[in-house]
Amino acid sequence: MENFRKVRTSEEEMPLPFPDLPPDVVEMKVKEGSKIRNLMNFAMAQMELKGRRQIVFSGCGRAVTKTITCVEIMKRKLGGLHQVTKVRYKTVLEVWENQDPPPDGPAQNLTVHKNVPSICILLSRDPLDPNQTGYQPPEPRHEAGEDASGSSTKGLKRPLPPPCEELLPKKLQVQVSDSPRGSGTTAGQLD
Repeated sequence: MENFRKVRTSEEEMPLPFPDLPPDVVEMKVKEGSKIRNLMNFAMAQMELKGRRQIVFSGCGRAVTKTITCVEIMKRKLGGLHQVTKVRYKTVLEVWENQDPPPDGPAQNLTVHKNVPSICILLSRDPLDPNQTGYQPPEPRHEAGEDASGSSTKGLKRPLPPPCEELLPKKLQVQVSDSPRGSGTTAGQLD
């Protein structure tokens, strides 16, 4: 494979796995190189400014984790969204070209069919069928971890407990010189 380089990649087009979607539903196709900020700006504008009721995020291969990240950000910012997740495989076609073709023949191409994991996530302001596979209800608006201002303390680090007495050294002595050059001795002694 060292003499081959990838010249083309194409994905198999598949219909969305959600029945009864409106024809104008927004599909956010997340790619490996997509910027989350750009995706979220567009998606939030669609849901908040244009009043969309549903949005679909989809991604395959290395973009799956970025797709899930976008969905979680949107759920946290908007709140009250119903979710249905569908996982499947998508066929990706890669064409590789030989960089060192034989002198007496045409350039050789190699075609590779790969099955890569794919995810489609539907977010909806309207209730969805809770009996369908992959359904997640909206998270409650006010959890125990929220303070009066509405900001969540969930996920913040708790302070460490005080150290056990047996782990502390019995005595620690440090001497520091008053000299600006530090010519005095600094000694640490543990008993």
